[in-house]
Amino acid sequence: MPHEAISVFDMFKIGVGPSSSHTLGPWRAAQRFVETIHTHYAGAKVESAQVLLYGSLAKTGKGHGTDVAVLMGLGGEDPVTIDVNSINPKVAAIQNDSTLNWGGQYAIPFVYATDMQFLFQETLPFHPNGLTFLATLDNGESVAETFYSIGGGFVVKEGETSSVSNKVDLPFPIDTSEDLLHWCRKTGLAIHEVVMENEHAWRTEEETRAGVLRIWETMRDCIYRGCHHKGELPGGLHVRRRAFELNKRLLNNTAYSNYDEWLQAMRAGGNHFQYILDWVSCFALSVNEENAAFGRVVTAPTNGAAGVIPAVLQYFITFCDGYDEDKIIRFLLTASEIGSIFKKGATISAAMGGCQAEIGVSSAMAAAALTESLGGTQRQAMMAAEIAMEHHLGLTCDPIGGLVQIPCIERNTMGAIKAITASQLALQSAPDYAKVSLDKVIKTMWDTALDMNSKYKETADGGLAVNIPISLSEC
Repeated sequence: MPHEAISVFDMFKIGVGPSSSHTLGPWRAAQRFVETIHTHYAGAKVESAQVLLYGSLAKTGKGHGTDVAVLMGLGGEDPVTIDVNSINPKVAAIQNDSTLNWGGQYAIPFVYATDMQFLFQETLPFHPNGLTFLATLDNGESVAETFYSIGGGFVVKEGETSSVSNKVDLPFPIDTSEDLLHWCRKTGLAIHEVVMENEHAWRTEEETRAGVLRIWETMRDCIYRGCHHKGELPGGLHVRRRAFELNKRLLNNTAYSNYDEWLQAMRAGGNHFQYILDWVSCFALSVNEENAAFGRVVTAPTNGAAGVIPAVLQYFITFCDGYDEDKIIRFLLTASEIGSIFKKGATISAAMGGCQAEIGVSSAMAAAALTESLGGTQRQAMMAAEIAMEHHLGLTCDPIGGLVQIPCIERNTMGAIKAITASQLALQSAPDYAKVSLDKVIKTMWDTALDMNSKYKETADGGLAVNIPISLSEC
């Protein structure tokens, strides 16, 4: 079987909330369809277009903003650079005018009610997150392409074999944690050092460092923004933001004007257990409240789980002397490798594996990264990842109203705390005596995913989604 090379920038992608599989993935798929028309049908113009959303994308698509993402992608907008405050006005204009600016180049008719179809009862066999684009050209030709959003912003076009397009030969090919441990033993390198050597296959170390720091800066800005933004989240559930009030209460109205001053104010409050616990929760809440409000976030490895790794990294920076560029880069490189192993051995898609595939994987990634950052060995880091996932096994995805709010936002706080606990357990343990390996827990997670009823896989057909008296029509 050919090796799948996954970069740190495949696992961490800058984009727009609320969902990597339901927002970022469909957005990228729409961009790819526009590019297909531009590349393979040069000179022809689109006269009309339709979008068909299947399975989970249909059932929870409106709550996750799938329709919004597709409209932005077809309109030539990019999730990395778009002004997030412009999204709602742009969508409103398309719906009101029944006109879409195709690829940002020319207007075509697009009637939202008929051209954006939610096929609630149809699911494509390859993956629950399927969507098809149809276009009629002015030369009489018709074009159709089907894509699958398989989690974490990864997209596979029907007929493709991989979600990663940049095929490279890595010096240290890794598919399992045993592969990773093999290379660490053979070279004497730490996990983050193995990852950096592999990243050289794509770009220079300077470029990798700069890119990873951009990832961190986006996470940092998201945390800070979320802690200073109050109000109610969109979508109809009337969920109040909590990070703002918690941040204010913890700092006791201390004055500051930027991130560094905020950091000093947090540190000045002490380091007792309850104080730190509240801050970790605050960090995670802030990110996922931003995510739920269509803010700019980083898939880590997904949007629904976007708060876990930033929260644990911010904990490391604030309370463990981690405010150093080298330490931040090492943390994120280590986390990315653990995430890629989960993606190869199981899934990072809640529509395939439930929430264990999102919060569980992000918690494992954070646990390993924190453990290595605090001086743990490679085996202790992998042990921490295993512990974190072991205690997320079977976690369902049952979003109320199809929104990434309840229970998703609070689950990020739980994932962050579990990651820190798993790290501490691993640092105080001898891996020689561990009974469960990381590879075994990944296999178990995949087995559990296969056995899990589809109503617990991001469909809003089971669990909390049907036991809380709020209907999709209200959202």
